[in-house]
Amino acid sequence: MALSTQRRGTSAGVGGYVAPVDLETAIRTRRTHKAFGSEPLAREEIEELLELARWAPNHNLTAPWRFRVVGPEALARLKEAAGPEGAAKLNRAPTLIVVSCVLGGDPVQDEEDLHATAVASYIVLLAAHGRGLAGYWRTPGVLRAPEGRAAVGLPDDERFVGLLHLGGPRQEKQPPQRPPVEQTTVFLS
Repeated sequence: MALSTQRRGTSAGVGGYVAPVDLETAIRTRRTHKAFGSEPLAREEIEELLELARWAPNHNLTAPWRFRVVGPEALARLKEAAGPEGAAKLNRAPTLIVVSCVLGGDPVQDEEDLHATAVASYIVLLAAHGRGLAGYWRTPGVLRAPEGRAAVGLPDDERFVGLLHLGGPRQEKQPPQRPPVEQTTVFLS
């Protein structure tokens, strides 16, 4: 059975099954979590999430996103580069994925590719949520610094986009207030 049909540590009860949610419900109920269970995602489950991310829209089908799943040795290097305060935040989730975007040097294409990579990242978070997992998109400065980039093997031609934290949720999160559509939208004539 694929891991996508199994769930653990959700609001339906620890170890309980959660039926897949419809897209609108998933979008409205996905939250940033900062407290996770200790069990890391299985490689198969990570691969399923990343397989979904590859369906993000991207101009010219460049597939500019790169995902680096952080293992124990890379995590130790990253913690060392982050220092004591930054290292503590890297312990929040049992699964960390560094997301970056390959840059080709054309300013327009690079901007489009960065946006596509952000969408791919959101797909991972949304798909994880739909499976009853918690997620958190961080942009720690250590991954923009040479020491942090070296710790996870980020080459110079890639732009750091985010560090995805994934794992089982340890708490429920209430939805924050959002601005009304009228505040953020203009209909042009």
